[in-house]
This record gives sequence, structure tokens and C-alpha cells, in this order.
Amino acid sequence: MTSPLTLNLVQGSVQFSFSVAAAQELKTALATLTQTLKTSAAATVGAGRPKPVKPTEYRHTGDVFLEIFCNPNIWPSPFAAKLLITIRDDRMRLTTEAELTRIIEDVNLYLEQHGD
Repeated sequence: MTSPLTLNLVQGSVQFSFSVAAAQELKTALATLTQTLKTSAAATVGAGRPKPVKPTEYRHTGDVFLEIFCNPNIWPSPFAAKLLITIRDDRMRLTTEAELTRIIEDVNLYLEQHGD
């Protein structure tokens, strides 16, 4: 079953159908990204320049195609990180930026409202 997920962007918001299972997968991907950013930030403090890490790419195909991309090498912390978000279907395509912390809040709220 799908329900509308609202993602708050830097300017405005977007709402689309999303499943609870997909939201759980997205939550896991965002948690992994957050941990990577925290680890990189901690490594920078102690040893200068951290070892580069692989960018995070999350893709989901449902009623719309959702792609979230973040290069953790360019952000000093999870609180500063921004995500590149692409949402598209056969009629439209939206590519924009959003704050990582805001998207985490949006996914958590969705799961609180629609999860088991």
C-alpha cells in the first residue's frame, strides 16, 4: 500500500506516493549516510584530511522514480549536508536540493504516520 510522502525541499516541497517498505529502505540509506558523514567529520579533526568515501545513491521505482544522491566528501557534517533529489515519471521531472536532516525528519514522520 502506498501513501503520500512529503519531502520538504530548500524552497517548497514535493509530495508523491510511496510505500512503507520503500520508506524503511530510504531511512536505512539515510542512516548509513549520516554515519559516514559523522565518521568523516571525526577523522578530519584527528588526522587532517579523511579518506574519500563512495557517494550515496538511493534509487526507488514505484509510482514515480526517486533518486537521492549525496557526496559525503564535500560536507563537513550531517547537519551541513545537502542531497540532490530527482523525482520523475513519464510526464514530469524535478531535480532539486534538500537538507539531509530535513529529509530524515520527513521520512521519520511518514513512518510514524503510516508504519505498523
